[in-house]
Amino acid sequence: MTKIPFSKVVCDGHELTYIREVLASGWLTTAGKTQAFEERFAESVGARFACAVNSCTAALHLALEALGVGPGNKVLVPTMTFTATAEVVRYLEADPVFLDVEYGSSLVTPDVLAEALQRHPDAKVFIPVHFGGHPAPLLSETGKGLLELCRKRGVRVVEDAAHAFPARCAGRMIGSIGDVTCFSFYANKTITTGEGGMLTTDDEAIARRTRVMRLHGIDRDIWDRFNASKASWEYDVIAAGYKYNMPDITAAIGLAQLERAELLRQERQRCAYYYLRNLAAIDCIDLPRVSVDMADHAWHLFPIILKRNAPVSRDHFIELLGERGIGTSVHYKPLHRMTYYRERYCLKPEDYPNAERIWKGCVSLPIYSSLTDDELEYICSAVADILQ
Repeated sequence: MTKIPFSKVVCDGHELTYIREVLASGWLTTAGKTQAFEERFAESVGARFACAVNSCTAALHLALEALGVGPGNKVLVPTMTFTATAEVVRYLEADPVFLDVEYGSSLVTPDVLAEALQRHPDAKVFIPVHFGGHPAPLLSETGKGLLELCRKRGVRVVEDAAHAFPARCAGRMIGSIGDVTCFSFYANKTITTGEGGMLTTDDEAIARRTRVMRLHGIDRDIWDRFNASKASWEYDVIAAGYKYNMPDITAAIGLAQLERAELLRQERQRCAYYYLRNLAAIDCIDLPRVSVDMADHAWHLFPIILKRNAPVSRDHFIELLGERGIGTSVHYKPLHRMTYYRERYCLKPEDYPNAERIWKGCVSLPIYSSLTDDELEYICSAVADILQ
């Protein structure tokens, strides 16, 4: 039987070469390769500073900490996202305020944000999620983009770009727009380090704070300590930091992946084009709403939504595709339905009508650079056979 996994890692560049260089150096933790990865990544997105860490969750946590988020603060977060977006708010004893999203894109819209800012004038930070690789509408010709609305209110913006490298908004790379942007290099992302993340910013104070806090609050970077004339053991602890640094052996993979990032994105776009063309005639599904140029989209996900007139339920549809060897996923069960957030904040499904409508029918189809046209044809034929 044909086996098509939901995601598949492609490492056919210089990954092994760079890993061997790290092994030969005898220095496996944070060092020259990590520094090079940071410099090249910052350049690729047009940011002044980049800080490599061990996950996007770590980057989000560091970003909020650097912005001074603390007990009692409010942070605006979309309900259609992975729990990491909200859990980092709780790490700092602040409170997430959950927002509904647009049907079809799972993005927070300017209208939704404007209403939330009106209801919560004391909100400190907004975390837009670039869902599935589709850039959120941060900037607008009318001056009413998400970022612009926040600027008028003095609300800081931390972008959750776990899905969105490489992507663009209004001609600018995601990673160079908000106060801080946080990326993921998890195994199913466009570029991967296995586990890993990156924080980018143009703010030198934020960059300095995140570099200190990512490694125990120590005032000297470990690579600097062992390359400077000053004794390596001489350092100070200036804050109660964390253990969030990225090791060189991980950064080596990232460097190789970064060299082919746009090619990998283009191949995902090829898959998206195929799906959009070949699934358009199925009237019981809604395809992703795309309001940007296809080339500005990272295409991390290709989510479809089964409508009420579908002949099978979403869960049964997933089972039937699985029987045909096709892997799928669901992005996401919204956070207002998760026990912790639901009970702590007394959240009600009826307050999130679009997220509810998405959740009840959403299915993410396979999309990755090595997916062949024959495999795409097999997937589309299976979807049509089940639903028509």
